[in-house]
Parts: sequence; structure tokens; C-alpha cells
Amino acid sequence: MTLKGIIFDINGTLTDIKTNEWDDDVYRVLSNVLSYQGILIDQNVVKDLYFQTMKEQRAAYGERYPEFDAVSIFREIISQHSTDYSRSLPVEKIEQLPKILAELHRASSRFRLQLYPGVMDTIWRLRFKYQLAIISDGQTAYAIPELNAVGLSVFFDPIIISGHYGYRKPDERLFNTALAAMKMKSAEVIYVGNDMYRDIYGAKRLGIKTVFFKSNQGTQEKEGVKPDYIIYNFPELIDAVRFFENQ
Repeated sequence: MTLKGIIFDINGTLTDIKTNEWDDDVYRVLSNVLSYQGILIDQNVVKDLYFQTMKEQRAAYGERYPEFDAVSIFREIISQHSTDYSRSLPVEKIEQLPKILAELHRASSRFRLQLYPGVMDTIWRLRFKYQLAIISDGQTAYAIPELNAVGLSVFFDPIIISGHYGYRKPDERLFNTALAAMKMKSAEVIYVGNDMYRDIYGAKRLGIKTVFFKSNQGTQEKEGVKPDYIIYNFPELIDAVRFFENQ
């Protein structure tokens, strides 16, 4: 196999992350912040609006694997509950507020963000020989900033985030977008992920060889789906790469 590129998932593969978007404290903070903008909404109402708008977005997209747009959710909440006070805010602040609220929502719901052991050293070793890329389900408002926070954003090009497209893995269009940007064929790359359905099944549909990282997150089994290689610690990826090179 002529291996030229390696594509990675982020959460559960490169980063060990824990979030809880259902935590009531998240919406207490959002309700308080909105009050400073002249928008008075009870925290329970903010929570209901968030998840209801997300549901409506996904239904409206009409996709088989629909994604949502967190920034648009908060833009809609602000629009529906605007007041004379909120409309009098500086234009620049009004424009930035939905993104700030999306970041705040993520920040207040995040309890852990760290690299899995050996990730940085492994990426450093691979970057000199292979083009490294990302295909990850997530929101553009925070996926790349989180990648930057753990020191990894400079290593990957392209970085494909599902929230930008309105659909998520295993949709083959995300994989095709990455391959087109890399100017590579499916036979020239491998995909590394921790979810047997979204990652492994998604990549294999396009004939991409797969490495399943059996981490503490993600769907561990999917009927009829088998990865080409399994690793249990991230540095084992070096052995997986050699395996594919020798095929």
C-alpha cells in the first residue's frame, strides 16, 4: 500500500473529552449572560429552547445523518426574544453574541479536555512523512479552538468539521471532501477513529483502510463492520502504519 495521508477523528481519538450538555448549571449561566444583554429568559426555558431548536434544525436539513449549528441556535433564541435594550446594543456585539454564547455553552458543559497518552509524540513522528487531516463531528465554533487548546491544530490540513456542512459521519461526503482537499485517492489514506459506526463504517464505505482506537468513548461494535487494524494505546498507531505500508 502506498500510504500518503492519515485522517483522524478528534474526540475520543485524539482528545479525551467529557461534556454534559444536559447540566442545568449550563443554562443558568446562559440565562444570566442573556440578562446582561436585556434578554430575560428563565434557565429552564433556555434549555428547552436549545434542544428544541436543535431538533428543528436537524429535521429541516432533511439529511440522513443531520448535524446542527450551535451558533444558529443562539442566533434564533436572541432573535425570538429580543428587546428594545438588546436591539440597542452595538452592532458588532449583536453580530458576535451568538458565537460567544455557543462557546460559553460548550465551555460551561465541558469537564475534561486532554490528549490521550502518547498522542503528541505519535503525531510528531507521523507529520514528517504523511499529510495529516481531520474529519470530525462537531461544531466549528469550538472544535478547532479545542484542537488548538491541546496543541494540535497546526498539524492538520484539511480540518473537516461536520457542523460546517449540516451532515455528520458516516456521510460519505465528508470523507470525499477531505480526499479532494488532500488530492488523494481512498487507497492512499487510512482513517483513525474510535467509533465503529460513524468512523469505521463511514470510512470503509469509500474503501478507506481503517484503524479503530478502542478508547473509553464511542460505539465499540457495529454488526457487519470490522476495522482493518485495532489499537488499544495511541502509540500503537506507528505499528498500524507499518502494517499498511507492508501490505
